[in-house]
Amino acid sequence: MNAKELKLRLYGHRGASALLPENTLAAFERALADGANALELDVHPTADGHFVVAHDPDGQRMAGVSETIRSLSLDQVKRWNVAVGTGRSDLERHTVPSLAETLEAFPEVPMSIDLKPDDPNAVSALLEVIAHHSAEDRVTLASFSTRVVRKIRSLGYPGRTSLSKSEVAVLRFVPGILAKRWVAGDAAHIPVVHNGIRLDGRRFIKRCRDLGLRVEYWVVDDPEEARRLLDLGATGIMSDDPAVIAPVFRERNQGS
Repeated sequence: MNAKELKLRLYGHRGASALLPENTLAAFERALADGANALELDVHPTADGHFVVAHDPDGQRMAGVSETIRSLSLDQVKRWNVAVGTGRSDLERHTVPSLAETLEAFPEVPMSIDLKPDDPNAVSALLEVIAHHSAEDRVTLASFSTRVVRKIRSLGYPGRTSLSKSEVAVLRFVPGILAKRWVAGDAAHIPVVHNGIRLDGRRFIKRCRDLGLRVEYWVVDDPEEARRLLDLGATGIMSDDPAVIAPVFRERNQGS
């Protein structure tokens, strides 16, 4: 697909996580209601072979529970109340959804799914869940880990993959003609600045686009910043509060 034909995506970053407990079905529903057309979420494997949607390896921050997800069964993790971590007394109970539940709840929605553990051994089971729900055409798999990303690709995942940290570094610092040999993914999911290095330069974005990569920035909750990045050639914005960014996307759609 030609880079110019890429549809702009507004992702709910862990759903509408500025308003509701992150990575919950309610947060995802709110993000879509507020104008998002894609979802970003994180997954961890449980002890009994399922995947749950959660950012942290344990429940301390979100549920006040110190146990790790990997040491518990799906049923045990689903007993957590992740509204506890918001500190808000007005919220009802919110539980941790499984990845299977999330794929079923939003069957047409593009998703960026970040496998959080640096564990290539978890990849095969994750691919099975996605394949079971016939979601390969709408799921971009991501990981900070180069080992994990390489494992996803080596197992022949037919969907899209995001660049690992090392691949982003290659794109940023290696001449384009050489970088093309080292980059095998489909999207750069990146912050504006990483360790003091800016990743929002027009030349860098153009290089990504010339290679057919989507360029999606996290986490952007300022409409003017979102507008600036889209003007530079970004194809997506990941926001904790899609409602404040959605007007920028409506402007783009009306002008196209």
